[in-house]
Amino acid sequence: MSYFVTGATGFIGRHLVAELLDHREGEVFVLVRSGSLARMEALIRRWGTDRVTPVVGDLSADALGVDPAWVEEHRGRIDHFFHLAAIYDMTADDATNQVMNVDGTRHAVRLAEELQVGCFHQVSSVAAAGEYRGRFDETMFDEGQHLPSPYHRTKFESERIVREETSVPWRVYRPSIVVGDSQTGAMDKVDGPYYFFPLMKAMRDRLPAWLPLVGVDLGDTNVVPVDYVATAMDHIAHTPGLDGQAFHLVNPDPQPVVDVVNAFCAAAGAPRFATPVDRSVTQAGPLALVPRALRPSTYAAALARNGLVQSALDPVTSQLGVPAEVLGHVGFAPVFDSRRTEKALSGSGIGVPDLETYARTLWGYWEEHLDTSSGRDKGNRAALEGKHVVITGASSGIGQVTALKVAQCGGIPVLVARGKDKLEETKAVIESRGGTAHVYPCDLSDLDAIDALCAQISAELPSVDFVVNNAGRSIRRSLKLSHDRFHDFERTMQLNYFGAIRLVMGLIPVMREQRRGHIVNISSIGVQTNPPRFSAYVASKAALDSWSNVVSSELVGDGITFTGIHMPLVRTPMIAPTKIYDKFPTISPAQAADLVIKAMVERPHEINTALGNAGAIAHTVAPKLAFRILNMAYHVFPDSAAARGDAGQGSRESEQIMLARVFKGIHW
Repeated sequence: MSYFVTGATGFIGRHLVAELLDHREGEVFVLVRSGSLARMEALIRRWGTDRVTPVVGDLSADALGVDPAWVEEHRGRIDHFFHLAAIYDMTADDATNQVMNVDGTRHAVRLAEELQVGCFHQVSSVAAAGEYRGRFDETMFDEGQHLPSPYHRTKFESERIVREETSVPWRVYRPSIVVGDSQTGAMDKVDGPYYFFPLMKAMRDRLPAWLPLVGVDLGDTNVVPVDYVATAMDHIAHTPGLDGQAFHLVNPDPQPVVDVVNAFCAAAGAPRFATPVDRSVTQAGPLALVPRALRPSTYAAALARNGLVQSALDPVTSQLGVPAEVLGHVGFAPVFDSRRTEKALSGSGIGVPDLETYARTLWGYWEEHLDTSSGRDKGNRAALEGKHVVITGASSGIGQVTALKVAQCGGIPVLVARGKDKLEETKAVIESRGGTAHVYPCDLSDLDAIDALCAQISAELPSVDFVVNNAGRSIRRSLKLSHDRFHDFERTMQLNYFGAIRLVMGLIPVMREQRRGHIVNISSIGVQTNPPRFSAYVASKAALDSWSNVVSSELVGDGITFTGIHMPLVRTPMIAPTKIYDKFPTISPAQAADLVIKAMVERPHEINTALGNAGAIAHTVAPKLAFRILNMAYHVFPDSAAARGDAGQGSRESEQIMLARVFKGIHW
């Protein structure tokens, strides 16, 4: 079995090739422009295979510009030709859509015919259905539907070419709106619902999550994760007897736009929308007698697609990251029937996961990798551009996201952690985006290793402008279970306190010589609130706070300053073993990284939360009452199964969740 794939460097194409490599045998030939060979070779290294062979060509050339000698050599030897190379962008102009989607498909068909392939697989789009009203099934194509944009038109025309001009067997796949991987969240561009994520982030940062907002019924949409699309396509392509058919790779159930928005708002921690006037009102009773053409929603949609209206709106909507062209295509007029696809996938275990199960994963990936707001902030760039920022614990969680944001702002992250491979991966991501980073593996619980690290950094880097003490160890265990585990206190203190101050002390000579330097210590809200079962962890963080407070007065004259961040509960690998936290309100690593950026830019002495400050005041003003409340929490939240040494589970989950929501951010 052998394959030819166009668009293999694209989003869906990369996932499809990975699927073929994982589940099929044989060679995979991938079309690549000569200027993109390096990118393809990097992908091949990431796949770790010798089964992928680049074939130089061009989508705009006849027969894709592939060398005739190569065609002659491989004629009759390609079983499956997957054509994914196209433009998937509502904002692209007509000429670009024509060249990429229509002409490119015609050239791909010609090459497939010359190669005499076993089957030509065309990746189309549900956009080919245009504004067809009603149920659009997989047997339907040219139903006289209106095609409202160049994207819709060229998707329709490219599918027509496959249906009417192809002499080899063919199959067509029509995905709906494709979002990131449901397992990893991986996405490579802002598209579809991602356009609205900056607005959701702004709502989260400015409004309480409990605040109900009034929304409007914008109809239905349809989103599917890219891993489903690639897996379903691979399975259907290898199922016999399906040539000459189209398949809808969609969610079988229409998804109201407001439900999709609310799923992502919930993932972001933003307020959600209620729709007091929805289709149950407008499509029932006397209002149902109003012709569709006269309904307000029809007028609103027509206005949103009007070029003059879009030109007027674009300066405003673009500030929110939403191109005006997108507003007219938020909802789908058709309802997509996918019974043929479901039948083809029957028994395979392949299905569309519920958006609610992976919305947080998509949001987290966007916030950590695609949100560019930090880099666009002029203050951030002025403070960080060209500066060397030493970040410990940079292989995951807060440290990794902080490194990405520092690089986005023009800074140079100096990545420190035990695992070199993960640091190298983070460095590769930064460099692929045009940034610079340095990798220094080090076990920060080994004081001699820290001394060697400081000497190496001081000798090799031109400056040390910031140090972010992020690496840490957390232990959740009550005192009554700790009498024979004194090493818990030693290990926690070794990394969180001794390791942190050893690093700072080792780099202070460089900072003194520079007459500048800023240290950011990631402390904990626990230092202010003293939650039970965290005596080892909180004590180590309190020690770091106290040390920093004392030496701040000694070093401020040398231009060296400190910020302590009393961080609330963050969704990181460090808290993953405590399963109850899965249901707790937490902030994301990206939100935590934003606080670190703020600490470096504004350089306050402390960054606290309102609840943390309230806890500190309570311990000062009414310590006995504070301890009584904490004792109640001590009894509500049991020791973890790991701490007890058994597999038992707590039985007071409702009380736990209530307390967690009231005291949001505290490590219970």
